[in-house]
Amino acid sequence: MRFILASNSPRRKELLENVHLDIAVEPADVDESGIETPVPSVLVMELASLKAANVAARHKKEDVLVIGGDTVVAVDNRILGKPKDEEEAKAFLKLLSGRSHEVYTGIAVARPRDGKVDAVFEKTTVRFRTLSEADIAAYVLSREPMDKAGAYGIQGLGSLLIEGIDGDYFNVVGLPVCRLGQLLREEFDVELLAPPF
Repeated sequence: MRFILASNSPRRKELLENVHLDIAVEPADVDESGIETPVPSVLVMELASLKAANVAARHKKEDVLVIGGDTVVAVDNRILGKPKDEEEAKAFLKLLSGRSHEVYTGIAVARPRDGKVDAVFEKTTVRFRTLSEADIAAYVLSREPMDKAGAYGIQGLGSLLIEGIDGDYFNVVGLPVCRLGQLLREEFDVELLAPPF
């Protein structure tokens, strides 16, 4: 079975390679602005499905599975995607400082040969320490926040901002690997935890 990741995220690719998936990368070309919902779990599943279906359409009738993903941060009934500039990154970090928030990742798998698409989501609670203005300015200066939902990356310098998490760490990185494995097994009869490794 061939797998395609409908994303150019190096973090998602690395997580899939860690479970021995030989994964090709084909970023989706979609307009995300048409999907608007105040419900984070619904939003990430719809966006992940849109991305997976977009790439799957390029591989009609091929024996391949396409994996799409989307991650957002939610706090105070507000959805935080990737910051559009440094000022927005600072505003996001101020909002997250000293409190907990939720990270939602939607994952979708599309099978081009029959048009099947299934999506699920995972939610993790993340608790930030209280950040000073200097902390925020230094972190934004690193540029790490600029391509991350919620303006931080748990796997990099952002780990210095986080006191704890409740849930799947890999979900916060951008791909809940365990949940993906369950989806593949239950809906597509693909077992990742099987030899040969």
